Amino acid sequence: MFDEITGMLRAVLDDQGLDEVEMVRDTRFHDDLDLESIDLVTLGGQLAARYGERVNFAEFLAGLELEEIIYLTIGQLVDYVVGCLRQTGEC
Repeated sequence: MFDEITGMLRAVLDDQGLDEVEMVRDTRFHDDLDLESIDLVTLGGQLAARYGERVNFAEFLAGLELEEIIYLTIGQLVDYVVGCLRQTGEC
């Protein structure tokens, strides 16, 4: 799951030269990857295309405070996606 999510992030941020950025569970969307709100929308679209209604990224973000969104990590997103898929018996 981690590899799928980091692959999506690399695709979203392809033009920002992320080849040199090491992505680990603690990599932060804002501080480490410089994701902007439009990037989050694009990532949400990729998640929806891959997982359909089982993973609702917009709903996930809506449940977070602004500070939590700023400090969001790849690991937190991976955990969220895995949790959604477990609920549907697909993980």
